[in-house]
Formats: sequence, C-alpha cells, structure tokens
Amino acid sequence: MNSHKTYTVAQAQNKLESYCAYQERCHKEVRQKLRDMKMIPEAIDMIMVHLIEHNFLNEERFAKAFVSGKFRIKKWGKNRLVRELKFREISKYSIDTALKEIDLDDYYKTLDELVQKRTAQVKETNIYKKKKKVADYLLYRGWESHLVYEKMNEYIT
Repeated sequence: MNSHKTYTVAQAQNKLESYCAYQERCHKEVRQKLRDMKMIPEAIDMIMVHLIEHNFLNEERFAKAFVSGKFRIKKWGKNRLVRELKFREISKYSIDTALKEIDLDDYYKTLDELVQKRTAQVKETNIYKKKKKVADYLLYRGWESHLVYEKMNEYIT
C-alpha cells in the first residue's frame, strides 16, 4: 500500500511559499521539492508561476545570495561558484550579475590569506611538493589557476 501524503494545489503552494521564504531557493530545488510531493506537471508549472510572480522565487536574487555566502564563508573562487551555479541550472546572465557583486579587492585579499594559511599548514620540505599541495587545495576551491600560480611564486620560493 502506498502511503505518501497528497496535497491540493493550494496546500502545496502554501508549503512552497514557506519553503522559499525560509531561504533563497533555485528553480531546480523547488521543482524537485514539488516532484517529491508527487505533484503533477501542470500543478508544478502553476505553482512555479505563482512563486515567481509573488517574488518568492527569484533566480538572480538566489545567485547573488549563493555567491556572497559561499565566497564569504567557504572562500570559494569564481570557477567553483560558476560550476555550482551551472549545476543548479542558473542562467549565464544571473551568474555574471552575481559575480560582479564580489569586490575585487576582497577577492584578491581572500586569496592572499588562503595562500598564507595553507602554506603554513602544509608541512612539506620539498618545495615543489609543497607548491603542488597548496595549488591543488586552491584549485579545488575554484580559484583561477593564473592567480594561484602568481601567489605561489610570491610566497613559496
């Protein structure tokens, strides 16, 4: 016997309004939530339109919040931010707009701090291995390779 809760369109709409009001969401997340609630495609489209019209769902606002949070808290570089936003099916326009929000001085300062911190953490005597470990760490976090190698030569010689 299948015992999943069923929702009317109005109930699902209210539930999703709360879901979107609690935290910025991307369209992909909201669509998936509706699918998980076993809503039919017509109802999903209706609810999505309602959420967008009433400003519960805004792709550009989501992208800006995502970029700002992941940059400040997780210290991700632009490559990682772009990759994660594309995975969430955010438009190129919204991605570009969100990336413009990052202050370049903060961006370079953060990279500088990360290089110094990671260089101090890596206990490797071979200078080439040390450079590789620090570079791998930064590249994984999505920092542009030309910036990473520039900083590496500045701090590890």
